[in-house]
Amino acid sequence: MTIDVPQEILDALTDVDMPRLPTEPAPSEVVRLAGVQVPIYRAACVVVGSGAAGLRAAVEMKRRGDDVVIVSQSAWGGTSACSGSDKQTLHTANTADQGDNYKAMARAIRSGGAMDEDTAYVEAVGSSRMMASLQFLGLPLPQDPLGGTLRYQTDHDEVGRATSCGPRTSRLMVKVLAEEAIRLGVPFYNQTTAVKILTGGDGDDRHVVGILAMRASDRTEENPLGIALFVSGVIVLAAGGPGELYRDSVYPNGCFGSLGLALEAGVELVNLTESQFGIGTRREGFPWNLSGTYVQAIPHIYSLDSAGAEHHFLAQYYRSTQELASNIFRKGYQWPFHATRMLDFGSSLVDLAIASETAAGRRVFMDFNRNPLSVPGDLPFSLERLDEDVREYLGKAGADQDMPIDRLKHMNPLAIELYRRYKIDIAEEPLEFAVNNQHMNGGIMVDTWGRSNLGGCYAVGEAAGTHGVTRPGGAALNAGQVFGTRAAEHASASGRAKRHPTGDITDIAEAGIADLLAGLRKESPLTVKSIRLAVQARMSEKAGIICDQESVGRALIEARKLNAEIRADGIAYGRAAEAVRGVQWRQMALASEAVLSALDFFIRNGGGSRGARAICDAKGESLPLASAGPLQDYRFRKEREVHRKEQIVVRLDGDEIRLSTRANRTFDESARSFFERDWPAWLTGRIYDLDAGN
Repeated sequence: MTIDVPQEILDALTDVDMPRLPTEPAPSEVVRLAGVQVPIYRAACVVVGSGAAGLRAAVEMKRRGDDVVIVSQSAWGGTSACSGSDKQTLHTANTADQGDNYKAMARAIRSGGAMDEDTAYVEAVGSSRMMASLQFLGLPLPQDPLGGTLRYQTDHDEVGRATSCGPRTSRLMVKVLAEEAIRLGVPFYNQTTAVKILTGGDGDDRHVVGILAMRASDRTEENPLGIALFVSGVIVLAAGGPGELYRDSVYPNGCFGSLGLALEAGVELVNLTESQFGIGTRREGFPWNLSGTYVQAIPHIYSLDSAGAEHHFLAQYYRSTQELASNIFRKGYQWPFHATRMLDFGSSLVDLAIASETAAGRRVFMDFNRNPLSVPGDLPFSLERLDEDVREYLGKAGADQDMPIDRLKHMNPLAIELYRRYKIDIAEEPLEFAVNNQHMNGGIMVDTWGRSNLGGCYAVGEAAGTHGVTRPGGAALNAGQVFGTRAAEHASASGRAKRHPTGDITDIAEAGIADLLAGLRKESPLTVKSIRLAVQARMSEKAGIICDQESVGRALIEARKLNAEIRADGIAYGRAAEAVRGVQWRQMALASEAVLSALDFFIRNGGGSRGARAICDAKGESLPLASAGPLQDYRFRKEREVHRKEQIVVRLDGDEIRLSTRANRTFDESARSFFERDWPAWLTGRIYDLDAGN
């Protein structure tokens, strides 16, 4: 059986054109600050980032009559618009068959530990509303003939809550939300990089008063770096994750996120030890996750050494051809690396093997025109000799074709079309790939309304540290929509998003600009390139899927030394565009130190292997096995139960990173709402807890 999909349908789901941006509003005035002629823009709320989460926040605020603008380093150039996978997943409550249980869904979302229980429930119960609103805006989620949404199972998903528009689900989300934002008249300031959050007040009364940005269109002789001031009492940080933190990354180029920006403003971060790593093609070519049907088609995986010799390296890890092929398949729904899946000849041995080949200087490929080679001494590959779960899945999918490329064409022709758009034809040539950093689960610490510890500052999407150690595939897209809406609801209810502040912040702005300029010195020996190479190599080599206490400790010492040098010498720049990158790499170096500090703290306090990282230890309780015997170099610690119940909090105190822990917030599953009792809290706005600050 073959599924024939007309080319125009494949094109519509693969080539997703984005809307044209509206004309930018002019500044309200130009003022001389710190010796620079600075344009002033005023808005009650500034959303930093134009991905799906930021757009959702802006749309929801505008619908409520709020004064909101979006600033974006590169509209439609971030992770939401440019990343994906074979069938990029949106994880929401099941809306077919017998429906879903939101409390059970919340338990699944937080099952990896180190996640607030109330946040998990917020994401679960909010998911149906988010999916319905996206469908209302035109997101083409697939349905059965009676209107039920088509579903499948993804990683960390026990019942099958995943759905997809194809490889470009998040880009399609950005498209429909952007069209709505433009229709509503939300102003966009593109090519605008937020570089410093301005605050007023002291202690618990500290609050946002504005944000400094650098804009190419505002560069003049009297403002050569294009510094601009946005006067605002509310900001929503939605700039995504720190994609530039790792050399081996599937993020699009230029994704810096806002961790360093937030730290410099005194915003607390959480769960920086938790990330996701998995196989994909790198951003040097076309960055893309190789999950789902790419591996469920069961291609041959091999490596090439410098002499061009081919190595069937997975045969060194698995005991039989059946075991090898079945675990390649399982990477489809067990895509992220997970330390425990290295045990019992599980699917994460694939990641370990690939990472080892790459570290040895070999290039790794998938060949869709060859089935996996046999393990020496064993029977050849056969669709009849696969583990039961694999045979059952392929049977239901009708994927009984002889070759991987034909199985992939049958299950997901879009997966092939997508690479062809980037002049890579996986039907004709092998595909090079590696284990890459893919997502930061930690981020800015927020409550159930998306509030940070800084008054007026919210965080949504990957900028927010709402996830725990693991998350179901596609849960991040849902979380961004849920918290984008909740942050908008809260900011609107507070009244701060209605009108821009009118107070004089001249002194605060001048001090901020002076501090910004002091960190950029043309004579500095530190360049953007040297900092980038140092940070990315350190993070990829010492803080990837395999870690140990000594290596992380040394990496932290090096990171602290680099940041001390940056504070002392500044960062060199030539052109104005390099000055923007200089600020971003100063903040990325700070974010790197924060991540390593949290990881070092975790390991030194007995932290074990969980989620994305194996904490290797010669005395570790867990020992992965390969067909040739025990993998002693990768013996690792088990996770301690106490660490599942807490989170590591990171803040910047002067020049020092400070660390502490806090218990996960709880959620009482036995609590029941009662309409007449609880309705007044909604009517009067008490549900927003406005007296708690922010």
